[in-house]
Amino acid sequence: MSYPTYPNTYKKDIQVGDKIVSIEIGKFSEQVSAAVLITCGETVVHTTVALGRKIDLGYFPLSVEFAEKLYAAGIIKGSRWVKRDGRPLDEVILKARVIDRSLRPLFPEGLTNEIQVINTVFSYDGQNDPDMLGLLGSALGLAISEIPFDGPMAGLRIGYNKETSQFLYNPTYDERDTSSLDLIVAGSGDAVVMVEAGANEIKEDIMVEALIKAQEEMGKICTAINEIVAEVGKEKVELIDDATKAKSAKNEALVEKIYAKNVKELKEIVKKEGVLIKESGFDELKAKLVAELVKEDDDSKDAVTEKEVASALYNMTKKAAREMILADGIRPDGRKTDEIRPIWVEVDVFPRTHGSAMFKRGATQGVTIATLADPSRAQLTESIRGEEELKYFHHYSMPPYASGEAGRFGAPKRREIGHGALAERALKPMLPTQEEFPYTIHVVTEIMSSNGSTSQAAVCGSTLSLMAAGVPIKRPVAGIAMGLMSDGKQYLVLSDIQGLEDHVGDMDFKVAGTTEGITAIQMDIKLKGIPRKVLEQALEQAKIGRLHIMGKMLEVISAPRTVLSEFAPKVKQISIPASRIGELIGPGGKMIKSIIEKSGAEISVDEDKENELGLVNISSPEQEKIDAATKIITNMMRVVEAGEEFDGTVTRVESYGAFVEYLDGKEGLVHVSAMNTEFVKDANDMVKVGDKVHVMIAEIKDDGKIGLSMLTKDQQAEVNAKRESRPQRPSFRGGNGGDRGGYRGGDRGGDRGGDRGPSRGGSYGGNR
Repeated sequence: MSYPTYPNTYKKDIQVGDKIVSIEIGKFSEQVSAAVLITCGETVVHTTVALGRKIDLGYFPLSVEFAEKLYAAGIIKGSRWVKRDGRPLDEVILKARVIDRSLRPLFPEGLTNEIQVINTVFSYDGQNDPDMLGLLGSALGLAISEIPFDGPMAGLRIGYNKETSQFLYNPTYDERDTSSLDLIVAGSGDAVVMVEAGANEIKEDIMVEALIKAQEEMGKICTAINEIVAEVGKEKVELIDDATKAKSAKNEALVEKIYAKNVKELKEIVKKEGVLIKESGFDELKAKLVAELVKEDDDSKDAVTEKEVASALYNMTKKAAREMILADGIRPDGRKTDEIRPIWVEVDVFPRTHGSAMFKRGATQGVTIATLADPSRAQLTESIRGEEELKYFHHYSMPPYASGEAGRFGAPKRREIGHGALAERALKPMLPTQEEFPYTIHVVTEIMSSNGSTSQAAVCGSTLSLMAAGVPIKRPVAGIAMGLMSDGKQYLVLSDIQGLEDHVGDMDFKVAGTTEGITAIQMDIKLKGIPRKVLEQALEQAKIGRLHIMGKMLEVISAPRTVLSEFAPKVKQISIPASRIGELIGPGGKMIKSIIEKSGAEISVDEDKENELGLVNISSPEQEKIDAATKIITNMMRVVEAGEEFDGTVTRVESYGAFVEYLDGKEGLVHVSAMNTEFVKDANDMVKVGDKVHVMIAEIKDDGKIGLSMLTKDQQAEVNAKRESRPQRPSFRGGNGGDRGGYRGGDRGGDRGGDRGPSRGGSYGGNR
């Protein structure tokens, strides 16, 4: 098949690890600043970069979007009523957030133009994740556009196979199943700007090695990006006007002019703000500087306004804080560089929740609540990977009052979704399997007070609330946020940074893990490169810090409780052959509905295709109802053998015999000949519906039907003896068929008496 050739299309293939990534520029979206089509395997992502108007919002108006439409995987939305793709899933929002965090530090300060980056997944092959293609396309699009951007930058995912000790570059989903590490890194060959990772207890030295490997590979990709820019890149335009530059220069000059004479007062302000004293002296110093510098009748270009004084004072405070830490070795709240703030831990905070905990470190405080439910309460998601049930999920909320403010209260922002996902990722490797603990687990962290590292408070709170709820986690997880101050020559690693240090510092490095290794990392760096020894020091210092924090946590609750809350539903899981799921459910759900009605318990069935099992989950707040349902299902699935005895209930009576439910959901026929040692003409003379009778499995037929007997083994022997000693009467038409054959004669006598005489004739007719 031939395709049209687009005259302005540029194509290039680049190598990323062992995979080929194809780049196409100019085929689509010619009106934007840049448009890039990225393909790996049969996954295709289209990235556009658009330059908008200049607007003063007080912050850089960058927006990054990631769109995964179901059509990319050939899926029509499962909803019966709404077929349009709806709100993006949290995992899709997080993909956009990762790209945003990677790009944002590389734009020049003072840029106020609207810039929008949109990534659209057009094709998905089920193996190659589109997020890394979107990250590469976004970085490449900005590099070839006219927009100022401090690139080149690349991004990739790194995996690690513990068994083979091999690192994997942009691993497929099959490869990720064998990986103990899911690390996303953005940067260049010289610097890392963003890190996001989930891991299954990876050691610190392996994590450092993975980051170095990522940086090496990103260096190769950036070389290829530079080649593309040289061939098709646009000339960069100046978006920061002279007025903005002059304003920035004036601010710097003002800071330089008044900093030295006010530095002592500024450092006192920083110290007070470090311990959250509201009356820090900031407003008083501002009023003093305004009185000194602002002249109402001065209209010259050098005149200073009150707004400019406030801006200069803000920058001076940052400068004073950095100088205190780097030059004086004093942190704003007086701690040593590796010192952790005071910790306060409490469990069982609320009376009716299944598990609750409060974790407070310094002025950062969160309460975390764990809720348990049966597996049917799992969250069903629909994405380009198909439908998936999530039986563990963590949500994070930080209302305005957490920072002592009034503000918007409503749906979570990207930051909140990201912090919740980080805590979820940190705990996930430590959760029990569904076979070990058949529950859906929902964890929610509410931030009560925010002063740095609230996401790691959520990690610690999750561990505490899960243990308090009785979830048998493998090992407790704790988290800590690390910071860094550097002047390019000196590097100072800070443990457990608070809000002020995060704001004025050069790195925010969150590390969560167990005693055995790292389970999650999130890092944002403002510097162009960190020496390997500094990275190693940060990880080692983080390990010491998180183990200290964990020790404080374990003083309050040392292990998961063995008994669930009285308010938590009790869940029991039993396995049945997958081939018998239909039997349990019954036509139109008749059987399982009957069991639910009889027992009062909730019942759901999952299929474990890999092990060819049906996993039956039985739940109720009352153990008696679980036991009742378990007994019914166990009996129903039981394979009986001839000779076994049961106490059953008569469910139907016909003249020739009675049907008896000997196990829940299982019936068999007691023929009149097996009801008594004496002749029984009509079963109605012996039993009625609802009677309790003791029966024995007399016969299991080839078609699975069960023949029952109300006779004991001794009585059966007596009947057999009578049968053998009693003379046989000739049949009118049925031959030598026993009493029943002779009496009823005809075809039935010949069939049931003559043909079956040796086996059933005696049983059915001998005692008659």
